[in-house]
Amino acid sequence: MLIRVAQFTTRFPRAILLGALAVALLCGIFGATAAAGLKSGGFVSADAESVRAAQQLTDNFDGAAPNYILLVESPDGVDAEPVRARALQVIDIVRAHPDTDSVQSYWTAPSPAVASVLRSTDGESGLIAVNFAGDETQIQEAAGELGEQITGTADGVTVRAGGTAATFHEVNDQITHDLAVAETAAIPLTLVVLILVFGSLIAASLPLLVGLFAIAATLAILKLFTLFTDVSIYAMNLTTALGLALAIDYSLFIVSRFREELAAGRDPRAATVRALQTAGRTVLFSAITVALSLSAMLVFDLYFLRSFAYSGVAVVIAAAVASIVVLPAALVLLGHRVNALDLRAPILRLFGREPKPLGAMVPEQTGWYRLVKRVMRAAVPVSVVIVALMLALGSPFLSVKFGYPDERVLPASAASRQVGDEVRAEFPRADPGGNTTIVLDGYRDERGVGAYAARLSEVDNITGVLSSAGVYVSGNRLAATPPGMTNDTGTYLTVNSRVDPFSPAGAEQLDALRAIDPPAPALFGGSAAVNEDSLDALADRLPLAGLLIVLSTFVVLFLFTGSLILPFKALLLNTLSLTAAFGAMVWIFQDGHLQGLLGFTAVGYLVPTMPILMFCLAFGLSMDYEVFLLSRIREEWLRRRAEHGGTESAAEANTEAVAVGVARTGRIFTAAAVLMAIVIGALTTSKVSFIQLMGLGLTLTVLADATLIRALLVPALMKLMGPLNWWAPKPLARLHDRIGFSEEPVDAPGATAEPPVRV
Repeated sequence: MLIRVAQFTTRFPRAILLGALAVALLCGIFGATAAAGLKSGGFVSADAESVRAAQQLTDNFDGAAPNYILLVESPDGVDAEPVRARALQVIDIVRAHPDTDSVQSYWTAPSPAVASVLRSTDGESGLIAVNFAGDETQIQEAAGELGEQITGTADGVTVRAGGTAATFHEVNDQITHDLAVAETAAIPLTLVVLILVFGSLIAASLPLLVGLFAIAATLAILKLFTLFTDVSIYAMNLTTALGLALAIDYSLFIVSRFREELAAGRDPRAATVRALQTAGRTVLFSAITVALSLSAMLVFDLYFLRSFAYSGVAVVIAAAVASIVVLPAALVLLGHRVNALDLRAPILRLFGREPKPLGAMVPEQTGWYRLVKRVMRAAVPVSVVIVALMLALGSPFLSVKFGYPDERVLPASAASRQVGDEVRAEFPRADPGGNTTIVLDGYRDERGVGAYAARLSEVDNITGVLSSAGVYVSGNRLAATPPGMTNDTGTYLTVNSRVDPFSPAGAEQLDALRAIDPPAPALFGGSAAVNEDSLDALADRLPLAGLLIVLSTFVVLFLFTGSLILPFKALLLNTLSLTAAFGAMVWIFQDGHLQGLLGFTAVGYLVPTMPILMFCLAFGLSMDYEVFLLSRIREEWLRRRAEHGGTESAAEANTEAVAVGVARTGRIFTAAAVLMAIVIGALTTSKVSFIQLMGLGLTLTVLADATLIRALLVPALMKLMGPLNWWAPKPLARLHDRIGFSEEPVDAPGATAEPPVRV
């Protein structure tokens, strides 16, 4: 297949490049508005109990589950006439909005009991609690429209917006801004590194151009998916970064092999065909591995993770196609001019050194070869030290805690974050994020409701329970019945707590509340219930996702290498590098180290979807470098066995194959890792904390994998295992011979004869 693709691209290079330019322009135009159709939620299954409880509250009890909070404050106090006038004006504007379902406020409360809940403890601020109808996209759009009209300071009265709807809106705006900043910073840095790697400005520009093509395709793909299914706004950051990073990775590998073949005496067309046969095949297997790792997220019933699977797989395909189809067309047209504009030559001549021909390499004369030889001479201590180091770095993950994200993922300067902080501090009974709501469908007996509320109020750290039978604290009824908590559809209760609903203490408290027998079937809603539902949904599907990744990766690597040992080793080493990254994420983002430097707020737990997303992505990216490395080691192993089998032992051939393979690819995969770290690491500049976590975690994983793992631990372990690296049972070896993919030499002008090579 790759030979036919190579022959096609080398025959019609100009037509392919013009077609690629047209596709890139169309994708850019179509995908320019991709962010508008993306959503901010997707952390909880649509049929979760907490979601059903919230829906019943919205449908049957006006104002019971507000998703938009307006904080009105003035040093003159909430009862001052200018404050009341401004609040009533805001309420009229909000009620006039077509998406407004219900409005409650301190100034229009139906009873003193409700008004006291919506008044701050210091008396300087009051709340307007709004419920918007519609899904996550509709409510955040409504928040954005109203925010422009009603927020701000006038005549000493300040109005700020918070709640779920405002948080979604601010997160969307922040992520769109962060993405533009990240790409603006990453692209020039990437070009600088590519010039250092390639020397030639022309060669350095090719991976970047392919990467820009992949970004345009990514935006169009995201836009297309929004027409058919829910796609998370957070996927936009990652898939554009991943598209650029993989496109650079793949084209870097192909361009390097093309220059190597030119230096070996092939003409441009033959060099292109051979580069696609070898490096192109490696890129194809790498893309399959990454795509399979990402597709495992389809098993989760959360569109936050599923959207990464949809868009991620599509982006991998786009990057691979651009590298295998578009890039070769450019290489054929450039030919030897790919080495033009050598920026290193003038600098080297300035220091009295003559530059070597670009693309030429004698592996045995490289620093990589000498390094690997030294590593293999001390294989046991190197292996022990690196494994111990990675396990030590990963040890903080043993104390990991998980929790649902709220407005604290935003910086302290965000309005919704400020409103959330003030509501938690000044409105202990009105915090919609900290309350647990219990819906008793069809139940209206006040005596039974009162007895249930009294028992609920006796749970540790519960500050009060509001019910249709009254307000209860520590088992005693202390206030009159708030209106509107019972109607023909049933009853709901609001349980106020002083603990963080997303913390382990919040989960324990929810379990204690659920352990109290309700007078009728009950649905639990609120933040603690949402958090538990989210964690349960992830835990139920996590083993299946992990199994799919392991099995699919194992099969692909077996088809690639014909060995059972190498896939098993790759799985273990990938897990080892991920363990270290996960430990670092707990130490930084959960425990709060470096929060001053990175500018996030540590809340004592991690967003539970992040480790899963990082695992799927980092596992695929680590396999990316494994495939790059094994391709050349395998090629050298088979060549040496064919040419020196009678004069060289299997152990010697294995050792030399590892050293030469790393020498030929070490510079490439290390450069690829640095480039990927620049592109993905740019996400660390985001002002949304778990996007920072993802960017930093993936960056550390990629860099550790390309240095400590691939450059040191892999050669050490391959030395210790010797010829066993290439072992497979005879039936599987015969199966691989039958269905494995081989690289056969192609007769083309300028090609040099060489034996068939199976890799």
